[in-house]
Amino acid sequence: MERRSFLKKAGAGVAVGATMISPARAAELPTIKWRLASSFPKSLDTIFGAADVFAKRVSEATGGKFEIRVFPGGELVPAFSVMDAVKDGTVECGHTASYYFFGKDPTFALDTAVPFGLNYRQFAAWTRHGGGLELLREFFGGYNIVNFPMGNTGAQMGGWFRKEIKTVKDLEGLKFRVGGFAGKVLSKLGVVPQQIPGGDVYPSLEKGTIDAAEWVGPYDDEKLGFNKVAKYYYYPGWWEGGPNLSLYIGKDKWASLPPEYQAIVLAAAAEADIDMMSKYDAANPNALKRLVAGGAQLRPFPLPVLEACYNAAQEVYAEVGKENAMFKKIHDHMTEFQKDQTLWMSVTEGNFDRFMQSRKR
Repeated sequence: MERRSFLKKAGAGVAVGATMISPARAAELPTIKWRLASSFPKSLDTIFGAADVFAKRVSEATGGKFEIRVFPGGELVPAFSVMDAVKDGTVECGHTASYYFFGKDPTFALDTAVPFGLNYRQFAAWTRHGGGLELLREFFGGYNIVNFPMGNTGAQMGGWFRKEIKTVKDLEGLKFRVGGFAGKVLSKLGVVPQQIPGGDVYPSLEKGTIDAAEWVGPYDDEKLGFNKVAKYYYYPGWWEGGPNLSLYIGKDKWASLPPEYQAIVLAAAAEADIDMMSKYDAANPNALKRLVAGGAQLRPFPLPVLEACYNAAQEVYAEVGKENAMFKKIHDHMTEFQKDQTLWMSVTEGNFDRFMQSRKR
């Protein structure tokens, strides 16, 4: 389906999508049942919940003729096997963070977030109107997958640490639960990255198997209880300025859907995308207050630490780009887009936000 058609239908909303089908045509459309494998535990109602929102809207818009059953991470396939399950046709679709598959190809990370990358609004602009989705689809096509943005957390927190991080030297030897590209960057500064599914992070931190862990932000972190086993809560999560979650659909399965069902999937995914971001924005402030009231020690990463991480990230980008032409192609495109976005937002939102923060904080 052409990008312009995608944007028009996705922006129209599910309510419009539901009325696109005439009663006569609806009677002709097939009854379809799919399974969706999530990478996330059901207890995380925001990040897992996006798939539920999506499936519910698809069902409502088709009068129950297109049903998608959602399975939490580990129930149908392991959390980090969702991509392979969709690629191989084990399941029809999945919901995941593409950077989980960084080990297969670092290009996957560009579909979620990379250090000092795009924020939520910039990523939406890049994928919807900046040519980013076309480039990502070119890459995912090689894995028999059609990808759709379906959820975002916004800029994340930097994680929970057992000890304070005062200098770059404090990172040396730190066993840190951190995923994808961030782990490769932090390795240059002596960190020992650990990739652990969300449901296993708490026991790993509690037992001392790891020294620090990042997940998303206050709302989810409170649910997972990280404040009970590590007291220093750092910000910002510079490796995830606006991490995108993706809906994966097998290429053949997508092609087999009637055009009306494709339009409804697009609209439902777009609604779930906005719904997740708005839920996090609504829930995070009070969760942060509760965590701090309960003893969490809020700390900014020192500027020298951020600068060292930024410089390390640029080194990694150059190294990976030399070895991976597709990564370089997409990352270069994203970086050029980010330059103009950063300039624009520094004039508008940046100034407005700084003024309001000085008045409301």
